[in-house]
Amino acid sequence: MRLGKSEIGFRIFMALVLALVPVALGGCNLDNIIGNNNNNTPASTKTLKVGLSVCYTGPAAEKGTPQGNAKLDAIKYINDELGGVNGYKIEPIFRDTKYDTAIAVTVINEFISTDCLFFTTNSSKDMQASMEIANRAGFPGFTTFSSPSLTHPPQHIYSQLPDYGDDWVAFMQYYLENVWQGEGKPKVALMILQNPTGYGARDAANAMAEELGVEIVGIYEHSTTINDDTANLLNMKNQNPDVVYISSTPQPTSVIVKQMIELGIYPGVQIGCGHGGFTQSLLELVGADKAEGIMGVYPTVSWDEDVPAMAKMKEYCLRYHPENYGNMDYIVSWAEGLIIAEILRLAIENSPGGVDSLTPQIIEEFGIKRLNGYDVGGLHGPVSYSVGDNRLVKSVRVFRIEDGQLKVISGWIETPSIAYENFDWFGK
Repeated sequence: MRLGKSEIGFRIFMALVLALVPVALGGCNLDNIIGNNNNNTPASTKTLKVGLSVCYTGPAAEKGTPQGNAKLDAIKYINDELGGVNGYKIEPIFRDTKYDTAIAVTVINEFISTDCLFFTTNSSKDMQASMEIANRAGFPGFTTFSSPSLTHPPQHIYSQLPDYGDDWVAFMQYYLENVWQGEGKPKVALMILQNPTGYGARDAANAMAEELGVEIVGIYEHSTTINDDTANLLNMKNQNPDVVYISSTPQPTSVIVKQMIELGIYPGVQIGCGHGGFTQSLLELVGADKAEGIMGVYPTVSWDEDVPAMAKMKEYCLRYHPENYGNMDYIVSWAEGLIIAEILRLAIENSPGGVDSLTPQIIEEFGIKRLNGYDVGGLHGPVSYSVGDNRLVKSVRVFRIEDGQLKVISGWIETPSIAYENFDWFGK
């Protein structure tokens, strides 16, 4: 695992277990994140251990690195400035999966055996590798980026944000209402990654295409390490699609976009992207001039929006990881850190035995399932648990690349709950 200066400093801090006097917050009041600590509660050596499974290096590092940095920065902020959660420091157990299924399995077993209270992942692939073990053990966790297969049927795995199927539905709704001017049904081709990142969009298309009124003319799969997708693109071009929807990560998405330009497919069709691949990294990989006009879905605000949590997040990002400034994946996992703290606060305050009674089961019943409209300082939609729906946030927005920037072009789009488990093809 590659550690930056902030992570090294933080672990030294945790090893010393210094007792900090809670500080009063200026600006945005975040007492609701951790409870009011100005209550003379004595400092404690007890820590709240949470497992963080992160594809920090490897083929999806362009996603995992900023997210890994952000969640550690947020936890450092909570511990150092807010005094932890009700006086107890969060102890992050940070593990790099390298986007490797076998490592992810090893990591989840470690989290369970070392008495972590719950865990998070930042990729749907890593969560897919972890979920069978976690569900069997009743060990709760949530993933920042998700696919329908992770939460359907609902068990002990949750999604921080709308999943890749929700992305596709929201994008098509926006396209039909605001872009499409042709007759009949628009033709849609899907270019999807060969893992839950891509399969989520495929499942949503299978479930909702007829209801939405679109025609799926082809579904083409690619690998994480692709460097040439000419054969798929030529086949897709022959279908004459109106929309090419890419549900992948930034690197393979950039390969596909560049080849679409080389083959004369784009401009000429509308490219839409799921939030797994639509971020600052994509813009850098493709180039601002070539990426102009590409649209995509993302579940957070952008860096230039004035919301309560933005100033503190920017402060920490610029101090510890300025290379991640402007990357919206950093926003996702800063919010993840706040949600981790809120789950812990709710469990401590709602469980009959308080902090001494905490177990993974207590965390799930008195923490995760008590989330009700929690506000992450405006960084994304409110965080709530709903019975039968393990997505904790339900809304996304549509962006378009204009003049080298990802500019928001829609309001918040509420995504419907889809009962995928009722389709006989789901999971096969």
